Amino acid sequence: MKIARDGWPVIAFTAFMLFGSLFFSPAAGFILAPVLGLVIWFFRDPERIPLGDGFLSPADGKITEIVDAEHSFTGRAVKIGIFMNPLDVHVNRLPCSGRIEYLEYVPGKKWMAFAPKASEVNERMYVGLGTDFGPVLLVQIAGFLARRIVCRLKKGDVLDRGERFGMIKLGSKVDVYLPAGVQLAVTEGQKVYAGRTVLGGMPGDEA
Repeated sequence: MKIARDGWPVIAFTAFMLFGSLFFSPAAGFILAPVLGLVIWFFRDPERIPLGDGFLSPADGKITEIVDAEHSFTGRAVKIGIFMNPLDVHVNRLPCSGRIEYLEYVPGKKWMAFAPKASEVNERMYVGLGTDFGPVLLVQIAGFLARRIVCRLKKGDVLDRGERFGMIKLGSKVDVYLPAGVQLAVTEGQKVYAGRTVLGGMPGDEA
């Protein structure tokens, strides 16, 4: 099982505590053993093969909203909100190839990520892509449990479709703004997988 690199320090610390406890309190070791298993599971990073052409899901989770929206970076767009629970894979991937043109970190609250206002008031990271189809925007949103957003990008980076770019530890929510006119291939309530599920595509184009 491949592990996200941000998980190794946490796994190493938990393993150290586990093996150290065996010398002093075997009972504590039995308690920590399943905790280590959960930590490894939280930070798994499986390989993904896209199921077709088009914009890929940036996150594992459940689609909670599909709405017409507008942002200063994208203009008119279609926003898809994806709620990631703590057991989902936490690694985020790019929906299409492009160049990083906009990055903005906004501190904020720690409301439950599925709350309607979470996208506007919670801690979040904006990632704007310049693509052949127009601007595409990703928003990593922290929630009640998720205490750290990881984004390794910098302006000017050129990345490929499905490439890993960060994660939200212990899940939360990712919003993706796709160009107006996108032909959707998903519906609200659907389970999606980062780098695998196709959200939709532009007429006659491949993302």
